[in-house]
Amino acid sequence: MPSETKTSPIIIGKMHCASCALRVEKALQKVQGVERASVNFATEKASVTFDPSKTNESVFEETIKAAGYEVVKPNLEKEAREDEVKTLKQKFAVSFALSAPLMLVMMAPAVGIILPQIIMGNMAIIQFLLATPVLFIGRGFFIRGFNALKNLNPSMDSLVAIGVGSAYAYSLAATVAILLGSTQFTAMDLYYEVAAFLLTFILLGKYFEAVAKGRTSEAIKKLMGLQAKTALVERDGKEVEVPIEEVKIGDIVIVKPGQKIPVDGVVVQGHSSVDESMITGESIPVEKLVGDTVVGATINKTGSFKFKAEKVGKNTALAQIIKLVEDAQASKAPIQEIADKVSAVFVPTVMAIAIVSALAWFFVGQTFIFSLTIFITVLIIACPCAMGLATPTAVMVGTGLGAENGVLIKSAAALQKAQEINTVVFDKTGTLTEGKPLVTDIVSLNSFTKNQVLKFAAIAEKRSEHPLGEAIVNSAKKKQVTVPEPTSFSSVTGKGVKAKFNGKEILLGNRQLMVDSKIDVKEVEESMLKFELEGKTAMIVSSGGKVMGVIAVADTLKDYSKAAVAELHRLGKQVVMITGDNKRTGEAIAKQVGIDAVLAEVLPGGKADEVKKLQAKGAKVAMVGDGINDAPALAQADIGIAIGSGTDVAIESGDIVLIKDDLRDVVVAIELSAYAMNKIKQNFFWAFIYNLVGIPIAAGVLYPFTGMLLSPVFAGTAMAFSSVSVVTNSLLMKRFKARIKRKA
Repeated sequence: MPSETKTSPIIIGKMHCASCALRVEKALQKVQGVERASVNFATEKASVTFDPSKTNESVFEETIKAAGYEVVKPNLEKEAREDEVKTLKQKFAVSFALSAPLMLVMMAPAVGIILPQIIMGNMAIIQFLLATPVLFIGRGFFIRGFNALKNLNPSMDSLVAIGVGSAYAYSLAATVAILLGSTQFTAMDLYYEVAAFLLTFILLGKYFEAVAKGRTSEAIKKLMGLQAKTALVERDGKEVEVPIEEVKIGDIVIVKPGQKIPVDGVVVQGHSSVDESMITGESIPVEKLVGDTVVGATINKTGSFKFKAEKVGKNTALAQIIKLVEDAQASKAPIQEIADKVSAVFVPTVMAIAIVSALAWFFVGQTFIFSLTIFITVLIIACPCAMGLATPTAVMVGTGLGAENGVLIKSAAALQKAQEINTVVFDKTGTLTEGKPLVTDIVSLNSFTKNQVLKFAAIAEKRSEHPLGEAIVNSAKKKQVTVPEPTSFSSVTGKGVKAKFNGKEILLGNRQLMVDSKIDVKEVEESMLKFELEGKTAMIVSSGGKVMGVIAVADTLKDYSKAAVAELHRLGKQVVMITGDNKRTGEAIAKQVGIDAVLAEVLPGGKADEVKKLQAKGAKVAMVGDGINDAPALAQADIGIAIGSGTDVAIESGDIVLIKDDLRDVVVAIELSAYAMNKIKQNFFWAFIYNLVGIPIAAGVLYPFTGMLLSPVFAGTAMAFSSVSVVTNSLLMKRFKARIKRKA
């Protein structure tokens, strides 16, 4: 029997570009027992799916370290990110302090500033003394870059190491020659300021990039900030305040007015109103009585109560939401494959262009200095990081934005695919409707009274768990009709129920159930048709082979069903309803909501087949259901959208979970997907254009027309800020909040 696979998240430190992420990913994929490995540069996390019988997390840690990176412990992630930002800021500040006078020294003669003779006479030594510490500060680029070259897997750091190293090595050789008395070189021929300022601006770019990447995960931080830090529990008859991590299942937790509810549970004493807006989106507080469930991180308003802890730690609703968002942010969208393929060949290609360009200019008669400038500038201006950040940063912001507004997008692939949908299929009961039907009409025949019809229908449904049966039994209770136990009960899938009482068989269901039992239904056909045209579910009741009457049950539409369908039509989507009801009933409800097509009389197991049929006709289908009996159809659809209950968010069958039970959020999910994909395309456009335009200019294509070369320092500045511009563009997605609020 094959072993079950396991998926582990790993936080990786010291990755500096998309090439780093690819390098780690390839290394992990080579480990025996690993089925799939994905490394996200923006989140700095890996997701590894593996066979636990063949390998384990310690092997992955060793593999990552061997590749030149480090594994960060989850509890130290925040500190590691903060340390990275702090260190980069300090490195930039010191590097700039050393580089600024270096540039001043070099530019002084050009702007007419007369420097003291002691400086002019020792210009080469002064430049060396100022530039060398900057290279020492940025030594990480050289260590990582040359290690990557040694392993035949050059990275962005390799380009920086070669470019800056070449400028510094040439300047060092020239300095030695000057000190030995050579007149071939002068202090003005040195590239120390280029080497120093290149590293300084690259460090500044990395600092801004680290700050910006931190902002992309603000949604997770906000969600984590919702958690209570402590809980008041009963221990040995006393009220004891304990850290939330120490709350156990079965603990009795005391909640006082204004406090956050620490974990999920059931009220056992007292009552209050609770603000559940952070979970359900509903601003009106919900009354909580004994037996009601409460959710961790929601806020108690006025009363006090005690509840029994049922879900703690990683099993609480909030923890599940955070886990879903983290998993989504760590996943890769299919479009990311473009960047991965380009990044894999990008650095070697740039190195080849740099060498060929430098040699070409040298052989057409340009000086060595001219050719060296071309070589350094081409290496420095190239930036695969912008391409590597184009998708994951937009995915992070998009999924985080969705989570803040009750739309949990469980993967980057789902975020990408949602905007491709052209057909939205809604399950009827519990999705378009409240799923709490009520008895609306009773028709009696053959001298039976309405109460008798209701009584026999309730006897038949007493052991049923179907919502329609529950409506009939509840109606009998309200009318104080006594409902005895049947001697037997059986459900007939898609047709109704059978039961025995006082030796007679009771049937309750549709026409087909009666026809199968050879019962004539002509006398109720008119009533059946009338109710069905009104959108009600009509059921025939018979006892001992004789029709007693008809019971009609109606399920009320959810508040925003009609608005959601109208919004989907605005987006140009076809809307379909799928139901087990007969065609007349289904079409009546569809007409109320404005739905285009109805798939009626579909048995629960046939929903997935109906989705398949739509897909066979070329439709890109989103299936919207409750995530339980609709699971096969949700899984079959291109995108499965599960309606969450607010407290049960880990619905496995859906690609997207709507926590607020508001169907307008289907529209939000599709619009957010389209918005995110538009941002990703913008990011790719600017990343590709930057490199496609920048590299030829750095190679000197404009020199014959302008007589000017691109400065390596300017190239370094542009490279440093190209990644920042991509991340900033992704952060602009937060403007989408206003559009979500408009629909709230």
